[in-house]
Amino acid sequence: MVEFQKAIPILRIFDVTKAKEFYVGFLGFTVDWEHHFEENTPAYIQVSRAGLTLHLSEHYGDACPGSTVFVWMTGIEDFHREITGKSYKYLRPGIETTFYNSRSVEVIDPFGNRIRFNEDLKADTTRGTSS
Repeated sequence: MVEFQKAIPILRIFDVTKAKEFYVGFLGFTVDWEHHFEENTPAYIQVSRAGLTLHLSEHYGDACPGSTVFVWMTGIEDFHREITGKSYKYLRPGIETTFYNSRSVEVIDPFGNRIRFNEDLKADTTRGTSS
């Protein structure tokens, strides 16, 4: 029997400091670990938050800059309020309703990678109705 356990997207980065400013400082992820094969070599970093794990790589060939990751989540309005309250000077994402009946917040990291955070409106019981 085939069973897939978990997908972990790999996103290409070019600057560890800028990546940590965005993923940790702005989005609230935690750095789980950071690996270098030796001193002065590219970084490979795992970050996570609330069940979402991402790998960030400076290694050429690991991933293409400008990738998009689609994430289903709950608590999108709280998340949006949290990140926009940080006044991150490079990005001020909005929150919108999509054609596939979700609320969505799209962020773009300093390397052109996009993460589309989505909450299914049908599963949102706080509104009472979906539109």
